[in-house]
This record gives sequence, structure tokens and C-alpha cells, in this order.
Amino acid sequence: MIIAQTPLRLSFLGGGTDFEDFYSVNGGGAVLSSAIDKFTFVIVKERFDDMIYLNYSRKEIVSRVDDIEHELIREAMRMTGVESSIEITTMADIPSEGTGLGSSSSITVGLLQALHTYRGNSVTAEDLARQACRIEIDILGKPIGKQDQYISAYGNMRFISFFKDMVKTDRVGISRECKRKLNENLLLFYTGRTRQSSGILTEQKANIGERMDLLKELTKLAFQAKQTLLSGAFNEFGELLHEGWNLKKQLSSNITNSDIDDIYRMARKAGAIGGKIAGAGGGGFLLLYCPVAKRDNVRASLGQLREFPFHFHNDGSKVIFNYRN
Repeated sequence: MIIAQTPLRLSFLGGGTDFEDFYSVNGGGAVLSSAIDKFTFVIVKERFDDMIYLNYSRKEIVSRVDDIEHELIREAMRMTGVESSIEITTMADIPSEGTGLGSSSSITVGLLQALHTYRGNSVTAEDLARQACRIEIDILGKPIGKQDQYISAYGNMRFISFFKDMVKTDRVGISRECKRKLNENLLLFYTGRTRQSSGILTEQKANIGERMDLLKELTKLAFQAKQTLLSGAFNEFGELLHEGWNLKKQLSSNITNSDIDDIYRMARKAGAIGGKIAGAGGGGFLLLYCPVAKRDNVRASLGQLREFPFHFHNDGSKVIFNYRN
């Protein structure tokens, strides 16, 4: 039995600039993102018979890889050369989809990690990220960028730069104490709404040609945010989150709605400096930057929402259990 643990992520600034349609014609995109201590898990176990058993939000029992309906599992098995006599189970610390914390790419990376280990292959974080991008973007044609695969594979807090021929992942070199202080100023709330991100991202991707200037501004904000973290100017980081959210809302008509806008206004009125809906938007988790002295006020103002405490996490995808008969 093999168990792979892969982190979820919070993307702070630069989301949307990781689409190839943007970075390939504008000299590059950039995202500031961090892994968090919430995870997806992939369990792989050899079976005595030749069948394929899959357990996720539903159960599949098939005899051939081609018959698998779960497209991420199917393509990960094809890519790693696993064909039969296997049982695969996936689990997550959050609802299965539509939350904005990068769970789909986390599952893809975790599947590759577990299946490569099952085959006895050693792979790097770069291998996992590249292969996950190939599955999700090239093979399955999902309207997504590359940030989620890379932060899931590499972990830590990273400034990720996207270019036509490469992706560069730089760890943001702030101290453990600075990370702790920043973490104290960040609150995460579940809006109670999940959504299919594909519709939002499809529109966002289609709008890229008309939103080039917005995306260039979002790229600049990601660079500025990295510098504010390195200098310890955390309140300024909160202001950049607010500026980035106001820009991001213009990328697609479904990123926000009246309910989300009302919640965000209440949080700002109670003392939050900035924030954003995680991921594509439309629902899922709301991230807020809030000075410690104002946290209780913000919590009280959003009493109808469930808070989701988290901490930054250093590790990327890894095998946490490996037992072979």
C-alpha cells in the first residue's frame, strides 16, 4: 500500500497570468502562492485479481484503463503505465470540487506521485508538475493555468514565473517568524457555495485577448506583493490583495456575485484590509487579510460563515506510507 499526501494551496496574486494565452505573448506571467496544511490523499493498493477498483465520490470497478470514467485517474494510469490489478482511493480535507484551493491539480499530482512510486520510479517535483500540466491542459483540454500543479508539487510559499518555454519556481525567503505573523493576519472562510470552475475559467480564457492590460497589472501586483512580504510590510500586502481582487473581478462575469460582494463589504467594514475569493471565484473559500486586533470583529461580522483555520506548509507532494509485500 502506498499513500501520497499533496498540499492544497492559497493563491494570493497573479492568478490568470499563468494561462499560456497570456504569458506566451507578453513575456511572462507571475503568481504568488503558498501550500497550506490541508491535503488530498491518494491510496494505491495492489489487488490479487486483474480488476481496477476506484473509490472517490463514487465507486468504479472496471477491467480496462480505457473504461475508467474518472478522467484524472485514467490519464495518470496511462501516463505511468499502470494497467490492472490495482485499487485507488482518493480523499481530501475539503469538499471534492469547486472550493478554489486547487484540489483537482493536487489530486492529479498526488496520483502521479503514488503511481510512480507503485511502479518503483523516482520522480522530481518538476516531473510531477510537468506531467500534471500535460494531463490537465494538453490531454484533457481543461481551461486552466499552471500554478496549481507547480505549487502542489513543490510546496512552500513560492513566486512562480511562467514563460513560453519554462516555469520558474522561487521560494519566497521570509523567516519562520514572519510567516507566523502573516499567517495570524489571514483568515479563511467557507462561503458554503461550491461551483464548477470550468465555466468561469472558460470565459476568463476567452477574454484574455481583451484583458491583456488587466493581466499585466496583476503580474505587477504579484511582484509588488513578493517585495512587501520580503520587507515585512504585511498591511501593504493586504492592500495589494484588495487591489488585485478589484482587478480580478473584471476578468470574467462570474467571478463574483451580489452575495460575495456583500460578504466582502461586511468584512472590510469590520476591519479587513483586503482579500479575495480563492481560485476561479464564484464561491468556495474567502481569504481575508485582517490585522490581529481586528480579527474578532471580522469573525463576528461573518458569523454565518464557517472559519477554516490553516497554516502555511513547507512540503510539496510526498509519499507518507510505502509498504510492499
